[in-house]
Amino acid sequence: MTDFDQDPDPQVPNYRCAQFLVSAGKLAQCPQDSGWEVAFAGRSNAGKSSAINSLTGNRKLAKTSSTPGRTQLLNFFSLGASQRLVDLPGYGFAKVPLAVKREWTRELENYLQRRESLRGLVLVMDARRPLQPFDQQILNWALSATMPVHILLTKSDKLSRSQAAAALLQVGSALEPCGDLVSVQLYSALKHSGQAELIGVLNAWLTDTSVCADAAAKA
Repeated sequence: MTDFDQDPDPQVPNYRCAQFLVSAGKLAQCPQDSGWEVAFAGRSNAGKSSAINSLTGNRKLAKTSSTPGRTQLLNFFSLGASQRLVDLPGYGFAKVPLAVKREWTRELENYLQRRESLRGLVLVMDARRPLQPFDQQILNWALSATMPVHILLTKSDKLSRSQAAAALLQVGSALEPCGDLVSVQLYSALKHSGQAELIGVLNAWLTDTSVCADAAAKA
């Protein structure tokens, strides 16, 4: 690859300008693997789509559903010429056949471990029920690929201040062995609390081309 073929230096994204790009059922159907992207993963009803909509100021951007696991596709949203957000399928409570769940699992693992443009993973957990088995599975996949992970403890507005602080401490302590590869914060899509912290993490991932190399060196 020549200097002229390389992606241009990324700019700080404007999340309010996010636009739907494409949906993909398999890794081969994803957009060209170039540029920079951050994926959002989480159990069904953890508040993943609501977090994306809150971040972008568009309540209709990432589709939400009262039926857990309804979305079975990777949904890509463009932030510009070379930056993307990705809404991964919700897992856990999905009322679908076991064979379908297994297929989802394979595709998700393929995406997390093979997608070269993926700079980081936002793992969304309900602050009232963090670190479920699926959360641990996703975390293990990401860490095995030395992928930086930022955990959003969503729906923190449903907890008292002391309960929210306790949840943050619990998760932070449990993930301490992961070192600098994993960070965690409280978040409320309803009250937009924690948004500045989230944007700071996303900006670092989407504008610093060395972020994955740095994270791997610290692991």
